[in-house]
Amino acid sequence: MFRTHVWHNAPPRWSVDDEGLHFTTGTETDFWNNTHYGFVHANGHAFLEPASGDFSAEATFSARYGALYDQAGIMLRVNDANWIKTGIEFTDGVPHFSCVITRDDQSDWSVVPLPFEAMAAMQVRLTRHDTTLVVRYRWSEADWTLGRIGYLDMPETVAIGPTACSPVGKGLDVTFSRFVRGPAVSGDLHA
Repeated sequence: MFRTHVWHNAPPRWSVDDEGLHFTTGTETDFWNNTHYGFVHANGHAFLEPASGDFSAEATFSARYGALYDQAGIMLRVNDANWIKTGIEFTDGVPHFSCVITRDDQSDWSVVPLPFEAMAAMQVRLTRHDTTLVVRYRWSEADWTLGRIGYLDMPETVAIGPTACSPVGKGLDVTFSRFVRGPAVSGDLHA
């Protein structure tokens, strides 16, 4: 696990051991482009590896969320103007399933409230089918829930991996206990 990953914006502290990837985010780090707020932030942390064609990537992670917008999950990156990040984002004192898709330098944002127990071991699956992205999430041993279907114009090879940011906070401690990538799971949304 994590043998072919490289940092896009390395965090101040990180390590990999038998239990996974551990890191602490830097202060005021984020990925966000323009929409609503009018600013661009590209200093979040992502531990990425190249991936070609259709695939599914799954991560299991936990963090000590506490500050507004603390976040952790998976990022698929094409370039600075085109990417997706999805996972847990802490907002208004509650964890949320969050998904941001940035196309042509404009970010969008969708959130769904989660129970606090999801913070202990959230799982996110991001599947690429050509230019379609399907995101599912779960915690514990619950069934996968469809979180988002989106579009992103992508080349054959993209970068994918764990991500975390602390846009307002002074740092977020994150552990990714699992990250795997393999063949794309079925495109059937109702299976």
